[in-house]
Amino acid sequence: MWTPIKVLGCLLLAGALALAAPTYTTTARPGTLNYIEGQASLGNQVLNANSVGSVEMQAGQVLTTQNGKVEILLTPGVILRVDSNSAIQMDSPGLADTALTLQRGRAMIEVAQIFSANDIVVRQNGATVRLMKKGLYDFNADLALVRVFDGKAEVEAGPQKINVDGGHQLVLMQTGKLKTHGFDKAANQDAFYRWASLRSSYLAEANVDAAQTYMAGGAGWYGPGWYWDPWYSAYTWIPGDGMFWDPFGWGFYSPFAFYGGFGLGYGFGGFGHGGFYHHFGPGYHPSVVARGFSRNGGFAAAVRSGGFAGGAVRGGGFAGGGFHSGGGFHGGGGGFHGGGGGGRR
Repeated sequence: MWTPIKVLGCLLLAGALALAAPTYTTTARPGTLNYIEGQASLGNQVLNANSVGSVEMQAGQVLTTQNGKVEILLTPGVILRVDSNSAIQMDSPGLADTALTLQRGRAMIEVAQIFSANDIVVRQNGATVRLMKKGLYDFNADLALVRVFDGKAEVEAGPQKINVDGGHQLVLMQTGKLKTHGFDKAANQDAFYRWASLRSSYLAEANVDAAQTYMAGGAGWYGPGWYWDPWYSAYTWIPGDGMFWDPFGWGFYSPFAFYGGFGLGYGFGGFGHGGFYHHFGPGYHPSVVARGFSRNGGFAAAVRSGGFAGGAVRGGGFAGGGFHSGGGFHGGGGGFHGGGGGGRR
């Protein structure tokens, strides 16, 4: 029987759960767990879906995966993804000093934006790998291999120092002088790569949803960073201004991008690369087509070819005449361009 005391107890419990759950205005710090799939643990703590958004890797902690994968936020615009049967230690979760050690297995780091003040380091097989540019970096401790799909890494191994450019890989345990070799990016888009690309596409969708929330200076906007989107149960990156293409080719927009044209339907001549997807290079597009944005019909599924087809975003933008498949936003020229300013060159 529902007595007043029971009703009050239920209301208090519901309120406590609501307070515990992240909200739109919740921002995340480096080391925050953003997605967990399968079996994983942080030290002695078994991780599950409830760990997302509430658990942070502290300095010295080791995250291990068995038959599972984990996504971890680093600095805004930089995401670490850990493959199955892997172990990675957080050496420093600092905003300006981010360092990890891959003890075994495999991990990828996606860098959509990096500043000169950022120092992002991965230690592996006795070497130190410093990420210098936006791009996609693949680390495999079991094979002693560092692979740069796009970007630039500086590797120090003992007295030797060598740069690894996009489309090149380096075997760390080789004898003699270190030497990089080219690799076929398209041929190396394996299951882990595709999983990382899919996760990136989901965060791009969440970005569009969350950026609209802060459009026109909405409450809770603190500038660039990781913001929680309850519709996607994950944090997403919101840049401070303009729009950026991530290494997989997905677009991330600031609230000002929506306010200046998208949300109000002003239009800038269109998206030359089709919707919020941008082709990042030969053989570099993801193998999946982004889902249509579920809540309001905007962003139809034909991302690569049709731009923002049917429907408007919250009744505002991307309608028929606003954004066609020609002109505008060519990922490097004019207006909002992929990469933005301030990053390392």
